[in-house]
Amino acid sequence: MTLTRSAVIVSVVSSALVFGYLITPLVAQPADADKKEGSVYAPLAKAPKKAVTRRNPLEDDPRAVAAGEKLFGLHCAECHGEMAQGGRKAPSLLADPVQQATPGALFWILTNGVVRRGMPVWSKLPEPQRWQLVSYIKSLVPAPKPPL
Repeated sequence: MTLTRSAVIVSVVSSALVFGYLITPLVAQPADADKKEGSVYAPLAKAPKKAVTRRNPLEDDPRAVAAGEKLFGLHCAECHGEMAQGGRKAPSLLADPVQQATPGALFWILTNGVVRRGMPVWSKLPEPQRWQLVSYIKSLVPAPKPPL
């Protein structure tokens, strides 16, 4: 039986909750982190309005998520982690600023990168593959928030 990364994330989160542990992203950020200039998520807020309003042409294609998962493993997991949890090289993609970003904003980041923070430019990756990555990222289940 082969589990997808999404299924593994759900399984890990569920198991952690059963045993009373809370899972948080490795790169914890406050709720308004995307608005702070120094935040690793600040570049999402810099996407132009035209980019932000773009819709994912593959959003209704279930095959896009699976294809995006494969692409993620090839191109993104090394920095963002196998489960997109983030790490020393790149932030969590499970965090609210990423999950609440529009597909167009994510596509813009993939296309233009954030070179000064180490995020490569993926404009040479064909556009349909970049949309598949967006589909996969948007399909990820964020870690539960700790109780206040």
